[in-house]
Amino acid sequence: MSIKGVASIVGIYEHPLRKAPDTSTPQLHYECARGALADAGLTFEDVDGYFCAGDAPSVMAMADYMGLTNLTYFNGTDIGGASYIAHLNEAAAAIAMGRCKIVLVTLAGRPRSEKPAPRPAGPEAGWELPYGGSPPNIYALAAHRHMHEYGTTSEQLAWIKVAASHHAQHNEHAMLRDVVTVEEVLESPMIADPLHRLDCCVVSEGGGAFIVTTPEIAKSLGKPDVRLQGAAQAIKGQNGGKIDLTYSGAVHTGPKAMEEAGVKPSDFKYASIYDSFTITVLMQLEDCGFCEKGKGGAFVSDGNLIAGQGKLAFNTDGGGLCNNHPVNRGGLTKVLEAVRQLRGEAHPAVQVPDCHLAFVTGIGGTLAVRHGAASAVLERIA
Repeated sequence: MSIKGVASIVGIYEHPLRKAPDTSTPQLHYECARGALADAGLTFEDVDGYFCAGDAPSVMAMADYMGLTNLTYFNGTDIGGASYIAHLNEAAAAIAMGRCKIVLVTLAGRPRSEKPAPRPAGPEAGWELPYGGSPPNIYALAAHRHMHEYGTTSEQLAWIKVAASHHAQHNEHAMLRDVVTVEEVLESPMIADPLHRLDCCVVSEGGGAFIVTTPEIAKSLGKPDVRLQGAAQAIKGQNGGKIDLTYSGAVHTGPKAMEEAGVKPSDFKYASIYDSFTITVLMQLEDCGFCEKGKGGAFVSDGNLIAGQGKLAFNTDGGGLCNNHPVNRGGLTKVLEAVRQLRGEAHPAVQVPDCHLAFVTGIGGTLAVRHGAASAVLERIA
């Protein structure tokens, strides 16, 4: 069974706060949910499906807190930053099966104000934890290997941050609004060789939410019909120690989502690409077919990702690199900006003309160890 065309996104909301010392995590989820429902012209009483991930206390606790008394379907799947794009896929499947009609998906947290909960230890933790792995140094391993295999340079990675900064300058809520140059990225402090500080995403609070429903209900609400046309999710592990650090799980999810939607990379003028680090973006662009493997460095250079200038505009809100990466999870915000582009509601300076297709990716976990990946194709239906 395909989920092509069975579900539409009718409401979106991104919390304006990037630091929320006086607002609890459940309250942030509630405020994001309320905002997305208001955008759709719906109420909490209309919601019969609810999805959240590891940033929430639990799906049961949040449903109770928000007064979701009419639920017939709920899901707490957690694959890190990829969770919310996977939720979009699973919500569409649930709608297609008749399990629910109006699904709420939320993300929220306060990593700058409270200590994050420790990640659950996997079966291999006893062999890995003593080496002190952290997201920057683990992602740096992938960057180093890509450089070794394909000649990718730090200058090329820096162009990804430059593009994000060009977009963030127009976003009043973005954490980093200053436009930066390649030189400034390379001159920023080294965090984990070869990744500089400006190769890394921001750490922000707040969150966001979106509403998924049937195309028929979407039409009755009078909202632009932003329809899910293809989606896929996958897990990439270490393969018994035979791990290739030069590709991500998006090598599986990107092509599958496009195949289901009946489109190809050259059909897109906009993409929301998960950007925990600059290397994350480059590898996914290759994996999803926007350029040949090993050619990502050349593809992202010279402003090719800048709206109105390059071939493929990406993350026109500034993305996780400059705008918002709530609770170290950026997948949901990628959906939000894709919907804005398709609705024609992005900032005029970065709005892609006649944007009718958008591609979205998510990565959750660590690129060079194990991670979840999810991709989706969204289309504006006239």
